[in-house]
Amino acid sequence: MVLKSKNTKSKRTNKLELHPRNPHRARYDFALLADSCPELSGFIQLNQYGNESVDFANPDAVKTLNRALLSHFYGVAFWDIPPGYLCPPIPGRADYIHYLADLLAASNAGVIPRGKGVKVLDVGVGANCVYPIIGHQEYGWQFVGSDVNPVAVATCDTIVKSNACLKGAISARLQTQPAKLFEGVWKEKDRFDLTLCNPPFHTSESAMIDESQRKWRGVKGKTSTEKPVLNFGGTAAELWCDGGEAGFVSRMVKESVQYADRCFWFTSLVARQGNLEAIYRTLKEVGARQVKTIEMAQGQKISRFVAWSFLGDDQIDYWKDNYWQN
Repeated sequence: MVLKSKNTKSKRTNKLELHPRNPHRARYDFALLADSCPELSGFIQLNQYGNESVDFANPDAVKTLNRALLSHFYGVAFWDIPPGYLCPPIPGRADYIHYLADLLAASNAGVIPRGKGVKVLDVGVGANCVYPIIGHQEYGWQFVGSDVNPVAVATCDTIVKSNACLKGAISARLQTQPAKLFEGVWKEKDRFDLTLCNPPFHTSESAMIDESQRKWRGVKGKTSTEKPVLNFGGTAAELWCDGGEAGFVSRMVKESVQYADRCFWFTSLVARQGNLEAIYRTLKEVGARQVKTIEMAQGQKISRFVAWSFLGDDQIDYWKDNYWQN
């Protein structure tokens, strides 16, 4: 894990490695995964190197692989999402959760707080409910997921109700005010140890299409007339918003002030490093006491999340003594 202040450049020695506790560090064992999810067998094929894999450009193959991973590694017997909804890669989602656990441990003498005393808010949980599933199954944390889409909320509820291991640990709340991130779903008595978010990246649908076409041509070698396949799916609210990623996270920072003493760490993924400057500037404006940037890596992709807190030393001590006793 790399912790850095807003003015410090990160140094990372193992750029391409997932978190040490991430169970997805090794190559997929497709035979074991197919045992957990027999329908995966129909998508397994040999890649150009002669190794078993799936066609990651096929949305059905990606969804079935996710179903197998959630079953095999996290004990989820039922998982499904409606067509067109975001179907995220599981390894990267797991990394965020494990680095969040390290973030809490850094404030707790190196011990990861576990169990139902740890409360987490997933802003924009989506229909997939992946972050709450991994966080609860790995650390026993309790989750609230919020979303502006009623179908996403209903799908999360169905996933939770269909798995005994998740019942009572995860709830989904509908955000009826799309312009708000916390207000409307953060109830009066709620206290959260963490908030997490995978914000919309693009500023508009056209910007998203342009970026997808660029990647499609550059990575796949396709012609400009071919339409890129969004193999991981995603609805409008999941993929773009006014101001894009930087605008979204900056709004979250400003809104977090209202809940300053009711959350230990606010966090959000930041996909584009160039967006950090604007976010840091907003954090300074609102008077955040602590700001950390934690870098993560998956394959050739380097990502990060920004964490901020308003708690003073006395508040931190009280929090640990009262909420993190396992």
